[in-house]
Amino acid sequence: MRGFNLDQLQAFADVVDLGSFSAAAARQNLSQPAISQQVKLLETRLGVRLIERIGKRAMPTPAGQALRAHIGPIDRAIRNALDAVAPFGNGVKGQVRVGCGATACIYFLPAVLAGIQRDYPDLDISVKTGNTGDMIRLIENNELDIGFVTLPLASRALEITPVMKDPFLAIFAADHSVQGPVSPDEMAEMPLVLFEQGSNTRTLVDAWLRKAGRRVHPVMELGSVEAIKELVGAGLGASILPSMAVIDGRSNLPVRGRPLEPAMGRDLAIVMRRDKTLTQGLRVVRDGIIAAANSDLGQNNP
Repeated sequence: MRGFNLDQLQAFADVVDLGSFSAAAARQNLSQPAISQQVKLLETRLGVRLIERIGKRAMPTPAGQALRAHIGPIDRAIRNALDAVAPFGNGVKGQVRVGCGATACIYFLPAVLAGIQRDYPDLDISVKTGNTGDMIRLIENNELDIGFVTLPLASRALEITPVMKDPFLAIFAADHSVQGPVSPDEMAEMPLVLFEQGSNTRTLVDAWLRKAGRRVHPVMELGSVEAIKELVGAGLGASILPSMAVIDGRSNLPVRGRPLEPAMGRDLAIVMRRDKTLTQGLRVVRDGIIAAANSDLGQNNP
């Protein structure tokens, strides 16, 4: 272990993963020469060349490929060691890495995490967004500590705790004449602007729309809830979104929401590894999400 530097290993891993010294520098908020120096020192320590340039990309040499394969387990071992000693410390501090979907990240988590950071300023909270499948893989690999994701999901390695129901709404431009609950047949007749495929949210929407007895082809598929709302507000189509995303004042072009008939929604759950050490910081984040989900903040049904 003597002579190894974890910062050097991380710099090397970032260069390999991103294919660029400048991108690795941006990720770590360092200068490019600082990242280059870290990699050079590591190569000197090991006595082998780890990175070579192929065109404009920085690529690992065979030695670099062999080393990169071991950095994940090293990172997890260090994380586990830190988790193991954290309960013996004083105060709530350390790092908690949260994974969630984009909608929850925009409309639910900011108020939750702002309150936690106000009460526990020494606690470092980072957030990564993605679809449920991506978040689950990162939690299973111990690259995230806790997830707030859409069900369904299945994993023997994870503890899954449903905490919140979020009904879906049909949304239209503010001047649209639709009244009352909206059926799959009615939605199927309209140009639809839907969330991109691959997410649990889109899977739920597609299943609901199939109740109209025909295949629906959206006019647009986007990965941004805000972009969908802007397009719907401009009169370019209708959509179906989680109710937490339909909040007055979030869009320059207002939209109006209508309930679905039959009703449809999603269940949101907290997920963690079953063997995860529940540090004080992780407990605070977990309990904060649960409390918010059970409060008015988590029951936004405009």
